[in-house]
Amino acid sequence: MGKNLFQKVWQAHEVCKLASGQSQIFVALHLIHEVTSPQAFGMLRDRNLKVAYPKRTFATVDHIIPTDDQSRPFGDAMAEKMMQVLETSSREHGIEFFAPHSGSQGIVHVVGPELGLTQPGLTICCGDSHTATHGAFGSIAIGIGTSQVRDVLATQTLAMDLLKVRNIRIEGKLQAGVSAKDVILHVIRTLGVNGGVGYAYEYSGAVIENMSMEERMTLCNMSIEGGARCGYVNPDETTFEYLQGRERSPSGGEWLSAVARWRSFASDSDASYDDVVVMQAEDIRPTVTWGVTPGQAIFIDEATPDPAQADGLDRALITDALQYMQLDPNTPIKGIAIDVAFIGSCTNGRLSDFQKVADLIKGKSVAASVKALAVPGSEKVDSEAMALGLDKVFEEAGFEWRKPGCSMCLAMNPDKLKGDEVCASTSNRNFIGRQGSPTGRTILMSPIMVAAAAIEGQVADAREVFEL
Repeated sequence: MGKNLFQKVWQAHEVCKLASGQSQIFVALHLIHEVTSPQAFGMLRDRNLKVAYPKRTFATVDHIIPTDDQSRPFGDAMAEKMMQVLETSSREHGIEFFAPHSGSQGIVHVVGPELGLTQPGLTICCGDSHTATHGAFGSIAIGIGTSQVRDVLATQTLAMDLLKVRNIRIEGKLQAGVSAKDVILHVIRTLGVNGGVGYAYEYSGAVIENMSMEERMTLCNMSIEGGARCGYVNPDETTFEYLQGRERSPSGGEWLSAVARWRSFASDSDASYDDVVVMQAEDIRPTVTWGVTPGQAIFIDEATPDPAQADGLDRALITDALQYMQLDPNTPIKGIAIDVAFIGSCTNGRLSDFQKVADLIKGKSVAASVKALAVPGSEKVDSEAMALGLDKVFEEAGFEWRKPGCSMCLAMNPDKLKGDEVCASTSNRNFIGRQGSPTGRTILMSPIMVAAAAIEGQVADAREVFEL
């Protein structure tokens, strides 16, 4: 019986078995940002410890950085302090820091891949839930907490329990207007927000094979929203083509040997899995959330659920979510008015996301009632988009083109909802208060669906708005 990628990467990085029953895993790549690292560095200082392998750790700033005015000091005193701690700690320990205006700053899950730091067969950790993004390259990428950030800094290892592996195979061909974001929302809707607890998700099948790397990153990014510890795609020619020529990718004579090594980590054709789920692409339509978890999602042509048709806890969850969202049961999701449109985040802040939207919004205008933000995921995305004139297309349509950062994905910078505003968002979480207002409401959807909502001033079907 063959092995799956998770088993191969795990075994390649397992240092030893611990008395607790866990495995001590060597971390090949450690990514840090300004939110979870300051406390970890403080813990090191308290114990008079140094960073064990500083050349395996890379730092950036993303969560707290403003996207309008990035001059120093930041207007938010706490944000400025967090920034200073990251700068000072990185310098003290010899860690490379991707500072603003360096050309490499951006959201941690965007800069890792685009620089070529993220590679197949690695174990990757970051003090951020959406580290699963890097699994798109055929790695085991795990989000960790602050104390674990400390452990990785001090030892370059992490104590972990072995995960089960679920193969999610999506066959067929996606319909026009259906994207990777719709696919992962459908997966979470189907399997549940706790369906992946204790699992790594392996995504496979014709749909995944035909996805670009940036689409695969969107898919893996939200694995955590389905309860999985990580998600990954087996490395293939698409992976290698993306990585070739990247700044930190192997080059010259090392390239061919690297590709051979990377290819060896792919799941064997006779690999075993703890569970297999098969879905058909033709069953997936543009998908948006109606509630307060990514699992509370429906197709664009469906209506909100009726709690009277549910039992027990589900009935209570539906009732509470509808009340918070100020929606009645059996309300068509299409036509709900929005106040804010946001395209960006580690889920959908890459160049291809903006390219797809720009091609559709030329000659169209954002509704007068909508504030629309386009926020590149990195300085590289920003510069490449501007070189293509995408920023002008967005601005002419009525979007604000901002500087790189996490922006409205979470309430740790000035980009926040006010009152009970409704936001059509490409981010990954629609939790209560996630975008800064305790009564603000978030509707998750794909970039082209956000663009359609921005233009119509309400949740709309991009297939109809753009005649796809």
